[in-house]
Amino acid sequence: MWVPDQAVKRARHARDLPATPQEEVPVTRLVRMARDTLGREAAELFDHIAGGERATQTPRFSIVGADGALDGPFNAMLLSPRLGMAVQALGAQVRYHSTLTDRCREIAILTVAARWDSAYERYAHEDVGRAVGLTEEEIATIAAGHVLAAGDPVEALTSATAHALARDNDLTDEQYEASIAALGERGLFELVVLVGYYTQLALILRVFRVVPPTTAPIARLDAPAP
Repeated sequence: MWVPDQAVKRARHARDLPATPQEEVPVTRLVRMARDTLGREAAELFDHIAGGERATQTPRFSIVGADGALDGPFNAMLLSPRLGMAVQALGAQVRYHSTLTDRCREIAILTVAARWDSAYERYAHEDVGRAVGLTEEEIATIAAGHVLAAGDPVEALTSATAHALARDNDLTDEQYEASIAALGERGLFELVVLVGYYTQLALILRVFRVVPPTTAPIARLDAPAP
């Protein structure tokens, strides 16, 4: 994908200089690409992400930054528009069209965020978790890397399963049978894909050094991979 030299210089300037609180330009290894610097396919992907289902979610976290570029993992997707379109479509499916409950979904996402120490995933999904009913205690428990053991048994099982998937990359026979009993085969499949998708995003965020738009020190992203 061709990016005009002037746009590259502007993006590198924003990347190399510390952002002021007013600018809130996230630190990143990538050139941050505003829509007017993109080719046709990348611009279509930009519009799909900025104006799709994510744009109507409540609460709404930042998708387009103050500099006109996509925040989070989405800027990187513009590097390969067709692959990026497939990746974001998978994300929309696991976020908005799964049989998992909203609470189970956010428990699993925050479990991945904790496993990868992903500041951006926490920034994006802790407020979503609160909006779907997660308590501060539950969010803190997940952030500390623990399984939710109390409360709804399906949610506790989802927490334990997501934790095993994120930590061990597998389920024992006992864990598998318990997951099937609680979620069914379809529910477990959707949970496995969801954990895999957000693990993929956590890796993208780490490799390209993407942090939340306002805070989060870059050193957090240099921690050893799990």
